[in-house]
Amino acid sequence: MVVYNIRKSKYSSSLKASGVANRWNKDDEFVIYTGGSISLSTLELVAHRNAIDITLGYKLLFIGLKVDSDDISEINIEDLPPNWKSIESYPILQKIGSEWYNKKKSLILKVPSSLVHWESNYLINTSHPEFDKKVKISKSEDFTWDKRLL
Repeated sequence: MVVYNIRKSKYSSSLKASGVANRWNKDDEFVIYTGGSISLSTLELVAHRNAIDITLGYKLLFIGLKVDSDDISEINIEDLPPNWKSIESYPILQKIGSEWYNKKKSLILKVPSSLVHWESNYLINTSHPEFDKKVKISKSEDFTWDKRLL
């Protein structure tokens, strides 16, 4: 399975997470957010950044996951509150993600994209015991931004 992550070039040589709280994790939980497609990864990054400075350079990471069904947990939309896409729901979603992160039952958490709920994002738990064995950057390429998106 391949998932995608776009990040600044200076952070592209290894798979590390910032540990900053986001929709599905609390502070000091090191989760890598990836998209199921390159286009979704692009859209997610544009939506979650105030500004993208294209002079810094970006890389598209193709992340290979050597996983089976036991390595992936899934959150379904019908299990989420009606307003799950809103920022007001972050505490509820962070609790769900934090429980997944801390239990380490699965390496990957498949979640619906709040931007395109028919598509999925895949969260990778960097503290999972299988992380180093099953998650690798398979390819990295320069990512050129279409200025119409910025």
